[in-house]
Amino acid sequence: MSGARLEPERIARLQGFGLACAADAYVVRPTTVDEVRGVLDLACQTGRKVVLRGAGCSYGDASIAPEALALDCSAMNRILAWDPATGVIDAEAGVSIESLWRTALPDGWWPPVVSGTMMPTLAGALAMNIHGKNNSKAGTLGQHVLDLEVLDGAGRSHRLTPDDEAFRAVISGAGLLGVITRVKLQMHRVTSGNLQVTPVSVGNLDAQLATFDEFEGVDYRVSWVDCFARGARLGRGLFHAASHESQPNAASLRPESQDLPSKVLGVLPKSQVWRALRALNRPLWMSRVNWAKYAASRLHGDRRPFTQGLVAFSFLLDYVPDWRRAYLPGGFIQYQSFVPLAEARRVFRAQIEMQQKAGLVSFLGVIKRHRPDDFLFTHAVDGYSLALDFKVTPQAWPRLRELCWRMNDLVIEAGGRFYFAKDSTLRPQDVCAYLGEATLKRFRDFRAELDPHGLFTSALAERVGLLPD
Repeated sequence: MSGARLEPERIARLQGFGLACAADAYVVRPTTVDEVRGVLDLACQTGRKVVLRGAGCSYGDASIAPEALALDCSAMNRILAWDPATGVIDAEAGVSIESLWRTALPDGWWPPVVSGTMMPTLAGALAMNIHGKNNSKAGTLGQHVLDLEVLDGAGRSHRLTPDDEAFRAVISGAGLLGVITRVKLQMHRVTSGNLQVTPVSVGNLDAQLATFDEFEGVDYRVSWVDCFARGARLGRGLFHAASHESQPNAASLRPESQDLPSKVLGVLPKSQVWRALRALNRPLWMSRVNWAKYAASRLHGDRRPFTQGLVAFSFLLDYVPDWRRAYLPGGFIQYQSFVPLAEARRVFRAQIEMQQKAGLVSFLGVIKRHRPDDFLFTHAVDGYSLALDFKVTPQAWPRLRELCWRMNDLVIEAGGRFYFAKDSTLRPQDVCAYLGEATLKRFRDFRAELDPHGLFTSALAERVGLLPD
């Protein structure tokens, strides 16, 4: 991009991870910090806003903005330094979670926190401060950062450490306070690339939460929920507890031993599986799929431990390529709420009953256990989260949005929180209610300091009222 000219050939349609929202923007892919500064200068000269985008793994509209300059830092993807003795990795903003584990695992290290896909960039993961299935034990990714470098809206570089208040604002700040350009991260020591996994078939929501308590202290805890089940079976599903193998296993540390298979049952190419999933992507069929999954868990998976690789356990969203296309043409949204321990049973039961009554049942539900943290836009609580995947159609969207708004009211009344990486339906009053005026004032103060020209934006930030008119 030369001079102060916006090149039309850079215009591209960008989508959220759920494929339910999109916006046209001028896409720029810098490879150096100086080139990032050039993009910020261009935005000032042309009167454009800047939306930060990595791999585009935020489900909703957090990494898109109409007619903005989309700053895609995924080409800044060099590992700058790796120390196998200490497990400290120094990396550019665009390094992916996949690149992290492929670099470190052969030496006996694993990323301390990962999302359900290995696609996100390091900067994007920190902008949203991702959590994983080990949140109750390891916290969020930001809690393992030793220092980071950030370019603010005026082109000034800042080195931030956990001792700096701005550190906890930029991490979790949804890309609205600066461009993360470099990260130093402490990896997690492992002696094996395998986990010992224990599945537990659970008959209802009460049993779900009791099983989380039973396995308190293990490395990973997560549970699938059948949102179609009603009555005494409401909230049934399949819980998984997993712990790192303590016995050294050098062969399992090799990346090739972790790679996901390319075919189902050794025959059907996974690249075609989404087509079959699309044929089943209707309430009637998905209710049967959920029933079959629960029935199989009762027959084959109840409390029978098995060994599973770290990649296969961690990155279920990567197991079937292009699975999101099964939700086309309208895509889907993920609704995730975080509720304190004492309120989780009541709120989650009500959410499942509300969607059943509305005739808009989530095709996939997932429960995780969490612990609080002190990042500015934290989503974490001492409690649980319930993530729900809803198919989007033009006919159902108004009712689905209304359902989400009613669930928002329920969560806020219970003292719960939300997660910008997953959001598509929060209203300004929702954000004000759960973050609080004091947090929003701190955000505005940081923004005045780090983005004096008001460059950084996103469709999410505009929708939920984080930015001034």
